[in-house]
Amino acid sequence: MSVTVFSQLDRSLHEHLATLVRLASTGDDETAVELARCELPRVVTAVKALLDEHTPDEHGRCPTCRTRWWSRRLPSPCRAYLGAQLALTVSGE
Repeated sequence: MSVTVFSQLDRSLHEHLATLVRLASTGDDETAVELARCELPRVVTAVKALLDEHTPDEHGRCPTCRTRWWSRRLPSPCRAYLGAQLALTVSGE
């Protein structure tokens, strides 16, 4: 099975995120503070960059996620915005 560049990037990103979660949940207080200072701004920047690509147009539709040019669907948040909103605001797992 051939390994694509995307699959390597995907695996690397998921491993990095898993490491952050593991360190945040099992690390001592000093580790948690260092993690928050170093990694939290990077994660916020990544989320902002993702959401910038999904900013709704003047009709309230996401230009990245739109599948048809002449769609008559009402404006609604795209999956990127919904996913970020749910992940950041819904408590519990």
